[in-house]
Order: sequence, then C-alpha cells, then structure tokens
Amino acid sequence: MEGSLLNIKDEKLISIIRLQSCSDYEIIKTVNALMEGGIYIVEITMNTPNAFHAINLLSKQFPQLTIGAGTVMDETMAIKAIDAGANFLLTPNLHEPTINIANSYNVSTIPGVFTTSEIVQASKYGIDIVKVFPISTVGSKYIIDLKGLLHHINFIPVGGVTLQNARELLEAGSFALGIGSSIVNDSLIQEGNFSEIKSRAKQFSEIVNTFSGGR
Repeated sequence: MEGSLLNIKDEKLISIIRLQSCSDYEIIKTVNALMEGGIYIVEITMNTPNAFHAINLLSKQFPQLTIGAGTVMDETMAIKAIDAGANFLLTPNLHEPTINIANSYNVSTIPGVFTTSEIVQASKYGIDIVKVFPISTVGSKYIIDLKGLLHHINFIPVGGVTLQNARELLEAGSFALGIGSSIVNDSLIQEGNFSEIKSRAKQFSEIVNTFSGGR
C-alpha cells in the first residue's frame, strides 16, 4: 500500500476543505487548527478557488501533512494537482484515464462510487480503496453490507459524516472517514473562528483514538 494510503489507514480522518473563497492566511490558519486538533490529512477540492495554489502552498509549508486533491474530474486536472504537490487524488466518479495517469506518477487515486457494479469495476482497475458518496442517504448499514459482499475492498464514507455517526461508521468497517463541513466550512472561515475548527477536529480525533484504543 502506497505511503499516503498507509497514512489514511493509520489516521482514519480526512478533513475535506471545500470553500467559496480562502486566502493564503486563512488556509494556513485552517490547517494549523486541524493539526492542533489531531488531523494531519486534508483534501483540497478542485472547486475551491485557487485550489492548485493552496495545495502547493500547503505542501511547502507543512511537510508533515498528507494532502489530497478532491473532485478531480479528468487527466489534466490530475496532472496539475500532482504537479502542485498532491499526495493522492479523490475523484467524484470512476474514470479509468484519471486513475491511469495518476498511476504513471505513482500517485494513488480514491474514486467515488456508490453501486456494487462501480466497486467491482474499480477493483478491475486495480483499486482497493474507494470513496462511498453520499453516505448520508444510506448510513452505516450500507458499509456493513458492502464489506460482507466485497471484503477485499476498503471504503471511505463521505457526504454526511458527523460527530453523531463517526464511531458507528468506523465500527461498520470503514477504512477512514472523509469529513467536510462538520469540521471546516465557509461560515467558520469568514468568522475567523479557527478555534472552533480545532475543537471539532479534536472531537473527531478523540473518537478515532477511543475506537482504535489509542494511537
């Protein structure tokens, strides 16, 4: 398993940063708050303004950070994200050319899937970790059912992960959790409320720590 994926396996938490706007100061303060709260893996979505710049900035500022590029739609976007410093890619769909181009750079892709047909096809492309989105529509029971049928595949639920269901999703067998606005959102950034981001990150980290028996 590639290094960034091992980090995800160990840490269990990916903070998804999807914002309407974000200055250099705000992205650095946000990531500092996340790390102070115990989260060292982030996903910068490609529909966040200046996403490539943010990835490059963070890769230079925080070498201890594992950085994912999210909502990667095609090969061109994948190459730009990798050149900017992304350690791994997340896609909203199952797109073989994007997976192939990332592989040529020795960068892992976590594709977005929902159906068993998509998951089986992902496996044929050499993928063994997939993003299940949106988990809010099906809940943790879906992860249990998928693991029972496709036990060789690892699942990262995204889209509706909260403090209320995080432990339940981990207990269902999730490989890791992708957490968006439950930690980082536009309102908190606009308010400059980085202490709240730290607090939320810490609460999720504590759930993982108690689930894992301490790290």
